[in-house]
Amino acid sequence: MEELRQYKMAVEQSNIVSKTDINGIITFANEEFCKISGYNQEELIGKNHNIVRHPDVPKANFELLWNTILRKETFKTTAKNRAKDGSTFYVNTTIFPILDKSGNILEFIAIRYDVTENILLTEELTRKEEELKHLNATLENRVKEQTKQLLDLNRNLEKRVKEEAEKNREKDKMVFQQARLAAMGEMIGNIAHQWRQPLSELGIILFSMKKSFAQQDLDKMEEQYEQGKKVIDRMSQTIEDFRNFFSLEKRKNVFFIKDTIDEVISILAGSLSRAKIHVKIKARKTINVLGHKNELSQAILNIINNAKDAFKDKNTKKNVITISAKKESGFVHICIQDNAGGIDEAIIDKVFEPYFTTKHASLGTGLGLYIVKTIIENSMQGEITVENRNGGAFFMIKIPIK
Repeated sequence: MEELRQYKMAVEQSNIVSKTDINGIITFANEEFCKISGYNQEELIGKNHNIVRHPDVPKANFELLWNTILRKETFKTTAKNRAKDGSTFYVNTTIFPILDKSGNILEFIAIRYDVTENILLTEELTRKEEELKHLNATLENRVKEQTKQLLDLNRNLEKRVKEEAEKNREKDKMVFQQARLAAMGEMIGNIAHQWRQPLSELGIILFSMKKSFAQQDLDKMEEQYEQGKKVIDRMSQTIEDFRNFFSLEKRKNVFFIKDTIDEVISILAGSLSRAKIHVKIKARKTINVLGHKNELSQAILNIINNAKDAFKDKNTKKNVITISAKKESGFVHICIQDNAGGIDEAIIDKVFEPYFTTKHASLGTGLGLYIVKTIIENSMQGEITVENRNGGAFFMIKIPIK
C-alpha cells in the first residue's frame, strides 16, 4: 500500500494530472495542472473540464474523445488548451477510464505532460521555412526578370549600334556590338563565379538551422535565418549591379568617378581573383563629371581586361593594377597603371587603332582599346593617352569637369 502511495506521488509530481466524474466535472487537479492552467484548485474543482478548452479546437475532436472513453478505451492526443490568462499551452494527453468491480465507469483520469515549447518551435520553423521559400521564389522571379531585361537591353543595344554606326564608317557598325556582346559573356561568367560562395553559405546556414531546431535553440535559429536573408540580398544585388552595367543612357548625367570604378571592380571581382590580381584604388568620393556613366565603365573595364591579359605572359611576384582619380586644371584625370611589363615601344602608337592586336586571333579582336578611345573622345569629350611607366602600361584619361 505504501508503494502504491509513492507511485501515485511520483506520477502527480512529474506529470499534469486531473480527474473528472463521468460528466466531465473536475474532481481533482494536481499542482502541475494548476501551474500550467493558471487556475487554483478552488477554481477548478466542480467545474467542467472544458474550462481549459481552446476555442480553436473543433467540436469533432471532443466528440471523438468522449466516444472513445465512454467505450472504456484509452484516448491519446496532443491537446491545444487555453490558460486563465488567455495564453495557449499544448499537452500530450492520455485519458483512461477507472472501472468498478462490475466494469462500470467510476471516473476518468487524465495524465499529461507539457509540449508547448516543442509545438511553438515546430510552428516557428514551419513559418521560417515558408518565408524562406517565399524569398527563394521572389529571388527566382527577380533573376528571371533581370535576365529578361538584360536580353531586352541587348536587343535595344543592337538598334542603338545601327543608329550610331550610320554616322561613322561602315565598319563601326559591328564594333560596339562585338564589344558589348563580349563583355556580356564575361559578365555572365562573373555572375556564376560570384554566386558559388553565397550558394555554399546558404547550404551551411540551412544545415545549421536544422541543427538548431533539433537542439530547440530558437535564438540561434533566428540568427541563422537572418544570415540567410542577407546572403540572398547579396545575390540579388549582384544581379542588380550587372543589370545597371548594361542599362542604356540616352542623356548625360552627373556621376561620381569613385562609384564608377568601384562598380567595375565589383563586376570583375571573380576574374581578377582567379588571375591573382590586386587592385588599388586612390580616388576621393566627391569627384564627379557629366557624361555617360556606363560607357565610361566599359572603357575602364576594357583597359583592366587588357592589363589582365598582359599578366598572363608575365611571371611577376605580385600582379597589381592601380587606379587613381584627381582634379587638375579643369579636368578629371583617371590614371590606370599596371606592372605587367609595359607595351612594346615599336607598337605603342598603334594600340588605339581598330583591329590592331598582338594576341592570337582566337583571343582578341583588336577592338578593345579602339572602343575605349571612341568612348572617351566622343561620349565624354575627353582624351586618352598611354605610355610605359614604372614597369607597366600607364593609361591617362582626361575628362573636362564642366
